[in-house]
Amino acid sequence: MEETQATKTIEVTNTSKQSDKAPRTTNNKNNFRNNKGGKGNRKGNKGRGRFNRRVEYEEQVVNIARVTKVTKGGRKFSFSALVVIGDKKGKVGYGTGKANEVPAAIQKAIRSARQNIITVAISEGRTVPHIQVGKFLASQVMVKPAPKGKGIIASGSVRAVIELAGYKDIYTKSLGSRNKANATKAAFEALRALRTPEQIAKLRDITLEQLKG
Repeated sequence: MEETQATKTIEVTNTSKQSDKAPRTTNNKNNFRNNKGGKGNRKGNKGRGRFNRRVEYEEQVVNIARVTKVTKGGRKFSFSALVVIGDKKGKVGYGTGKANEVPAAIQKAIRSARQNIITVAISEGRTVPHIQVGKFLASQVMVKPAPKGKGIIASGSVRAVIELAGYKDIYTKSLGSRNKANATKAAFEALRALRTPEQIAKLRDITLEQLKG
C-alpha cells in the first residue's frame, strides 16, 4: 500500500509540473510574437530617427585647408575644417576639426560647433540692436543696424555667421586681417557682446522707460 501511495504521489507531482510547463510554452510563444513586433517597432523607430530626424541647425563649411606635417619618415597630410552652424533664430556656433579625410574633419568641426553655441540679440526680429565691434588677434569686425529691406551687407566667413544667426538687415565691416578663422571668431565676439534694451535695463536695474528717457 505504501508503494502505491508513493507512486501516486510521484505521478501527481509530475502532472503538476507538466501543467505548469504548458502555459509557459504558450506564454513564451506569445512573448516571442510580442517581442518580434516590438523589435520591428524599435527598428522602425531607429530608421525614422536616422533618416527623418528633425535638423536643429543648418551647417555651412567656411574653410577647408590641407595641413602638411614634416616628420622624420616623410610628409603627413591632413585636413582642417572650419564650420559654422545656426538655427537662424538667434543661436549660432562655430567649430574646427582636423582629420586625415575631409568628411571626418567636417564631422569633428560640427561636433565642436555644437559645444560652442551662443545666443545672440536680435532687434525687431531682423537686425542688431546697436553698433558693436568684435576683435580677435589682428581681425576686427563691426556690425551695425540697417533699415528694413536693406539685406545682409557682408561677405566671406562673416556672412555665414550673420545668416545662420538669423539676421536679415545688417551692415558689417571687416578690418585688419582677412584670415577666415580669425574673422569668424571676431564676428562671434561682436555678436556675443550685443545687448537688447531690455537686457541693458535689467543690468542697470532700471525700467525700460527710464533707459529710453
